[in-house]
Amino acid sequence: MYHQIKQWAKTLKKDIVVVWLVAKGERTPVWIKILALITAAYALSPIDLIPDFIPVLGYLDDIIIVPLGLLLVIKLTPKEIIDGCRMRASLLAERPVNRWVEGVIILIWLLFLGYLALYFINRQAL
Repeated sequence: MYHQIKQWAKTLKKDIVVVWLVAKGERTPVWIKILALITAAYALSPIDLIPDFIPVLGYLDDIIIVPLGLLLVIKLTPKEIIDGCRMRASLLAERPVNRWVEGVIILIWLLFLGYLALYFINRQAL
């Protein structure tokens, strides 16, 4: 069962990239672009409709809303567009990971969190 869940998660991850590429596609109809953009943004966003710290319900939206959105976009998008996006997504997955970029992003997040901490510490001192 663990193997099946792991495989399902990999498929979802790949489908999120496919839906993102559908949203950016020039041949994609506008209304599908909007749906694809909303779905990909929700899937990648740390903000959920139901926060994850709420037991059971917190992860329920991730388990139901994201796969349904992905399925809806994939079913509504013309097959030739989906096939092209799947091919591009597999090529993107093969690209090497740039550790420098990862480090810069982590550094930006740490600086931002440090700034927020200093802001709230100074605000309480007043």
